[in-house]
Amino acid sequence: QVQLVESGGGLVQPGGSLRLSCAASRRAFSIYAMGWYRQAPGKQRELVAKITSGGTTNYADSVKGRFTISRDNSKNTVYLQMSSLKPEDTAVYYCNAAFLQMEYWGQGTQVTVSS
Repeated sequence: QVQLVESGGGLVQPGGSLRLSCAASRRAFSIYAMGWYRQAPGKQRELVAKITSGGTTNYADSVKGRFTISRDNSKNTVYLQMSSLKPEDTAVYYCNAAFLQMEYWGQGTQVTVSS
């Protein structure tokens, strides 16, 4: 079992930045592929960014060049640095951990981009 706790969400103006953090409870954190997903009202949950256990990253086209995912295995934490935020980035952001058939989700953190 892995518990994931997200933090760092909030209200930000368009063009601003936020950094989300996701702390994992499990010591074997490094073996998990970690991802950030988001779900806007009335829409399906979508992948934002992922980072493998080896550090390979991939991003949704809509956030490429603006968001950066990273991980610190010594702190059991994955980050999502978000810059040049747009109103359409408004959503609940969820952290995900996956290894083989195992998958875990955090409770989500709200990000609102509005003037």
